[in-house]
Amino acid sequence: MKNLPHLITFFKFAGVITALVNLASSITASEDIADQYPQSALYQKPVEVIPGVYSAIGATAPPTYENTGHNNNLSFIVTGDGVVVINAGAADILAKAMHEEIKAVTNEPVVLVINENGQGHANLGNGYWVDQGVKVIAHVDAANEFEDLGFDELKRMKGYNREKAENSRVEPPSETFEESFNLNVGRFKIEVLYLGPAHSAGDISVWLPNESLVIAGDIAFHERMLPIFPETIVADWLETWDNEFEALNATYVIPGHGHPTNMAQVRRYTRDYLMHLRKVVGDFMDEGGELKDAYYVDQSQYEILDTFEQLAARNAGQVFEQLEFE
Repeated sequence: MKNLPHLITFFKFAGVITALVNLASSITASEDIADQYPQSALYQKPVEVIPGVYSAIGATAPPTYENTGHNNNLSFIVTGDGVVVINAGAADILAKAMHEEIKAVTNEPVVLVINENGQGHANLGNGYWVDQGVKVIAHVDAANEFEDLGFDELKRMKGYNREKAENSRVEPPSETFEESFNLNVGRFKIEVLYLGPAHSAGDISVWLPNESLVIAGDIAFHERMLPIFPETIVADWLETWDNEFEALNATYVIPGHGHPTNMAQVRRYTRDYLMHLRKVVGDFMDEGGELKDAYYVDQSQYEILDTFEQLAARNAGQVFEQLEFE
């Protein structure tokens, strides 16, 4: 019965979270599962995580024509006085599909769009929302990254999305912020927080303190392996996690990728994974190991994650190179 405390914690979750976790166990947003919402450009239909907060869960695979580039979570909050959208989507077609789902839920207008980082899957739908007269905000570092890489991201998206890329363009956010962007809309207090360096430049989390729910963005992963980019400083990510993200003590977590879950799950597959990788690579280096062999350090306990085969070796190489300079 050593798992009893975990089971008790699990069943303390709201019924809707329990249902979502059960669903994730049997029909995960896997790289092996085809489009789960074929009547829409979205990979999955948005689900209501807690009252008023919805998320369309993306595929846990790389972006493809089949998933229309919807491989991250696109969320929205129905506040009673307007809708706040988190992530514009990887293409105009996804932003429009998301808007159709919002209109099926509520007559409230969309009043704000938040880009969770500077990557294409958060930003390439900006043009659609700007054309609707909606303000788009992002962290200043994310806006700078999108300015530098946006046209390359657009070109790459056009490559896999072909005709589905129609009307998509590089559209910067309307407004940027540095530390936080806080607002009260309807019945929700919403805090858009830059907690510190994490997965990519300008990663933010949307915190609903009264609901104890965080739309974490790419600071938190589970179900799929996280990618470590050349510009991702793992030690800084861990410091941000331990000093800021963990302190939120959220009950509900909508990660950047994967189904809604809890802090224990994202801690296990984000913080604990990064700690594990730094340890095994560090031990390997202490034994005189070289980069060419570092790609094969033991990560087997994480091979259940989608995209493991694509990312595990590359992640190890990135950590090796970072530890060389520490």
